[in-house]
Amino acid sequence: MPNLKSAKKRMRVSERQRKENYAVRSRVRRFRRRFLVAVEGQDKAVMQQAFSEYCSILDKAAKRNVLKKNTAIRYKSRAANKLRQAA
Repeated sequence: MPNLKSAKKRMRVSERQRKENYAVRSRVRRFRRRFLVAVEGQDKAVMQQAFSEYCSILDKAAKRNVLKKNTAIRYKSRAANKLRQAA
């Protein structure tokens, strides 16, 4: 356990940030699964909507530095390729 006041605060802050980052990452995974299910469904409108939501979530995660910018770009690129192949 930390002894200094600043170390105690740092521990509280890092724990809060860890929980927030976990929530954002799990949201990214949830929307990825939604997108993949939509691609299997073969309904173009649903696929496009799911892709749009997934890209939005990725951009927000990258903006908050939960995901690196290039990681979000890579995920969006792979999703766009899946969308293109399904259409």
